[in-house]
Amino acid sequence: MKLQQLRFLAAVADNGLNITSAAEALYTSQPGVSKQIRMLEEELGLTLFVRKGKRIEALTPAGEKVVERARMVLRDVRAIKSLADELRGEVRGLLSLATTQTQARYVLPAVISTFRQQFPEINVELHQGTSEQIAQMIGERQADFAMATGGEAHFPDMIRFPVYRWDRVVIVPRDHPLASNNEALTLAMLARYPLVTYLFSDRPESSLMSTFRAQGLDPRIAFTARDSDIIKTYVRTGLGVGIVAGMALIPGSDDDLRVLDASHLFPRLTTWIGWRRDFLLKNFHADFVRLLAPHLPTGLVDDAQRGRPVPDLQSLIENTTLPLRNAPGKSD
Repeated sequence: MKLQQLRFLAAVADNGLNITSAAEALYTSQPGVSKQIRMLEEELGLTLFVRKGKRIEALTPAGEKVVERARMVLRDVRAIKSLADELRGEVRGLLSLATTQTQARYVLPAVISTFRQQFPEINVELHQGTSEQIAQMIGERQADFAMATGGEAHFPDMIRFPVYRWDRVVIVPRDHPLASNNEALTLAMLARYPLVTYLFSDRPESSLMSTFRAQGLDPRIAFTARDSDIIKTYVRTGLGVGIVAGMALIPGSDDDLRVLDASHLFPRLTTWIGWRRDFLLKNFHADFVRLLAPHLPTGLVDDAQRGRPVPDLQSLIENTTLPLRNAPGKSD
């Protein structure tokens, strides 16, 4: 049995049982992958895949167990190589993170600056996108870390740690009727006006729309964007009432807008950082997670780095005191 055979097996499983895609990911030929897997099956005396003609349709029960163990072996091999690098004092590598514009613009600059001071030889790649795009980048291994809010359906089988919590705020021009309203803001008040908010918030399953629908309201979403700065721009033009993350308002730059508290209207949200379970956390990766979320329980990142079981995201949210971040650079 060769490590190459285990790599080919894991690659086929990770690429939707498509040998062509696996071969492309491994920079090798499709016949070469097929041959090595056949040889592995012959050596083990097991059929690992359910085949229909030349097409693979599923893993057999034996195949599922072998793939699981192969991933463990490959993870251990990567850990040994990483350990050797660290013992030689070689701290080089790449930190690749896919996130939203809000995190990239208002949260990450200070953390990445500190990280680069500690690890000047580490290259940092920052990719921006929607939750769907972030999930795709993680699935296609274009990025190692994801940092997002919600999106449970898009990120199955990932280790995720909570970073902070935040609330939405409502923003309007200072001459808007809501700007001079002295009553507590209500969903019914908001539903009278066209709304400008984040991309996909107009979907029925979104937390925003679910909140309105729970009170029998059907708001009109006039415009959506992934970028908080774009939303603020269109609020200034009078297109609608804005609903954005509280951290997206910058003192001095956004003083022309009236900011209305909406924490009593919408559920508080949690931003998390996560990675694939088969991704090997090197020491500098673990240090980045600690910089980003210093409030996490002692030893939690160590457990994840060493492949030990860790609590799921919801359990960590319920049992960890998370910072509340509702203004740039400020935590409560």
